[in-house]
Amino acid sequence: MSSRPISRREYVTLAEFRHALRVFQRFSEDAARSAGVTPAQHQLVLAVKGWPGSDSPSVSDMADRLQLRNHSTVELVRRAEQAGLVTTHVDPEDHRRQLIDVTERGNALLASLSALHRDELRRFRAEMNDILAELGRR
Repeated sequence: MSSRPISRREYVTLAEFRHALRVFQRFSEDAARSAGVTPAQHQLVLAVKGWPGSDSPSVSDMADRLQLRNHSTVELVRRAEQAGLVTTHVDPEDHRRQLIDVTERGNALLASLSALHRDELRRFRAEMNDILAELGRR
């Protein structure tokens, strides 16, 4: 840890950083709700679709990815399955694990939301570049 005190300018920059993150988060939450899903369902579908592994992710994989407790993830997956966004099936190699896949409906919803997010991220990137550049100045 640095022993140098935090300057007023650094506090302002850190506050701007947190504000920019929250503005993006609010945008994302509102976009999900406008599409008829909860922000958590959107995040789940995105995490499943964007899973880097070669196989379908498990419920515990998604709990880790979303930083949720396993039982909360089970409930989220159950609700997303009821909404027609994902399907689950037993892992043929380990019958204790449930694997998750995105449905056609989930893919269509995600494509629409991701296009909106890509555009918003372009705006966000410019703002973050300015903030991070300010943090780099001493």
